[in-house]
Amino acid sequence: MTKAWSILPDEWKPILTERGLRAFRADQILQALYRDYITDWDQATTLPKDFRETLKTEFPLTRAETLDVSESADGTKKLLIGFDDGQAVETVLIPATGRFTQCISTQVGCAMGCAFCASGAQGVVRSLTADEIVAEYMAGRRLGEITNIVVMGMGEPFANYDETLRALKLINAGRGPNLGARHITLSTCGVVPGFARLADEGIQFELSVSLHAPNDALRSQLMPVNRRWPLDELLAACAAYTERTKRIITFEYTVIKGVNDSRACAEELARQVRRVPMAKVNLIPLSPVAHRPDFQTPDEATMMMFLDVLMKHHVQTMLRRSRGRDANAACGQLRLRHLTKRA
Repeated sequence: MTKAWSILPDEWKPILTERGLRAFRADQILQALYRDYITDWDQATTLPKDFRETLKTEFPLTRAETLDVSESADGTKKLLIGFDDGQAVETVLIPATGRFTQCISTQVGCAMGCAFCASGAQGVVRSLTADEIVAEYMAGRRLGEITNIVVMGMGEPFANYDETLRALKLINAGRGPNLGARHITLSTCGVVPGFARLADEGIQFELSVSLHAPNDALRSQLMPVNRRWPLDELLAACAAYTERTKRIITFEYTVIKGVNDSRACAEELARQVRRVPMAKVNLIPLSPVAHRPDFQTPDEATMMMFLDVLMKHHVQTMLRRSRGRDANAACGQLRLRHLTKRA
């Protein structure tokens, strides 16, 4: 049994032929899935009833139920998506002028254990399959025209590489959702083997790296992954990736009051980033999470100081405003709330 949302558009005709089914139905299937946004094969009324019954058996649609919705005053909306095994992940919809961005999860929970992230507070339960990742996208797409995807939700994409890439290729496919590769960004906390694998794909996805500290001592405290792949190894992999792909890497740096927000940290960050050609930095003020009350959001003056230091070092930098804080939009918070309610 193959889930419908795991099949790439060009695979439908061969798969139907192989099963003795009418291959010309492939175009109608794609229309139903990615233009009509069906949630049940019975909604595909252009297909004969007996064929719909076959599709239900052979190529079922992944059930993805919206269990909870949290909406911010700024329009950011977080959905908690539940699957048949009782597990749930978050996806966030972020409106902006001319853009509607969806933040996608790739695992239930996360094994990376970053100190300030609610996703890792309960560890990792399992990885999502490609069809479940696409089901997340479809849940968001039914609420509006998605212009961008950032794979920055729950989980580490490079720890679920094959299923994540298959889902993104499907979302990118011209006869599928047809979202441009440059409108899809993967984010990794620094799983170094994933860089070469992604470069081998030859797809122009954007790549983002969660840095959050400018040296090994501090980064290892905040991000245990640094003990496996320290900064020298990580930055070398980043430099090799940009050289091979000619694509810019974005370094994400979450600023935490009293932890990594000093001028010395800003100066050191600038020196580290300049080791990577074609790199830029996104500065993000921390969204507080309940399990770490000691971590606080920095003030505006600190953020502006950080921005000023990086720009004086000729580092391309963007100051990102935290969105959806009143909607539990920081990664993992809505699922944590849901688990607490169930407990």
